[in-house]
Amino acid sequence: MTPQDERQKILITSGPTREYLDQVRYISNGSSGKMGAALAAAVIKNGAVPIVISGCVSVEYPAGAEVHYVETTEEMLAACLEHFPHCAGVIGAAAPCDFKPLQFSPQKISKQNMEDGVLTIRFCKTPDILAALGKIKRADQFIICFALETADDKAGEKNALRKLKEKNGDYVVLNKAESIHSDISTVKIFDRSGEMCSTFVGKKLYVAEKIVEIICGTVRLQVPRRPANVL
Repeated sequence: MTPQDERQKILITSGPTREYLDQVRYISNGSSGKMGAALAAAVIKNGAVPIVISGCVSVEYPAGAEVHYVETTEEMLAACLEHFPHCAGVIGAAAPCDFKPLQFSPQKISKQNMEDGVLTIRFCKTPDILAALGKIKRADQFIICFALETADDKAGEKNALRKLKEKNGDYVVLNKAESIHSDISTVKIFDRSGEMCSTFVGKKLYVAEKIVEIICGTVRLQVPRRPANVL
C-alpha cells in the first residue's frame, strides 16, 4: 500500500457494542449508528474511502463504504487496531460499552439466582479504543473523538476536553443524549488547545459534512476531490 492509498482511507467507528451477561442477555446503549453512516457518506463525498467498524445497528451504510461488523468492545478494538495503521486517521463516533460483567454465565441467569429478589452483578472496565489508537498514532494521522455528555454545559465541556487529552485526539465533538436515535444533532467541536472552533446544529448528514470539512481543512488529509453530486 502506498502513502497515497493510506491518505485516502478514514476509519470510522459507529454504533453501540454489546457486553453479554449470559448467552442471551447483554448490556448496551441506544446508539443508532446514524452519525456513523452520515460520516461515511461525507467521507465518500470528499473523495476518501470510509472503513467502518460498526456494532449492531439497523441503519444502512452508504455504498462505497467498507463495513466490518462487531459485537463487543474488545472486538471493535481488535478491528480498529487492524485497520488504523492503513488509514489517515479515525473518527470515533461509536458508543462502545465502558464496562462489562466481571463474569460471563455460560447458562441463562434464572430468577432462582436472585437473593431476596435482588440480582447482584459486578462489572469491570472495557478497553478504551481511542486511547489505544492514540498510543500508536503516527505524526501523519489524526484522531477525532466524540463525547456524549449528560452533565451541564461547563461540566460536559470539561469532561470532553479530558477525554480529548486522554485519547491523544486532535478534535473532540461534544454532543448530548438528545442526539441518540435522532436525525438532528447539536455539536460543539474543540481543538487540542481547548478552544471551541465550531458549533453546528442540523441534520446529521449536514453536521457530518462539517466535521469532515474541518478534517480536510486543518488536519493532514489529502484526498482527490470529486464532484459534489458523486457519492
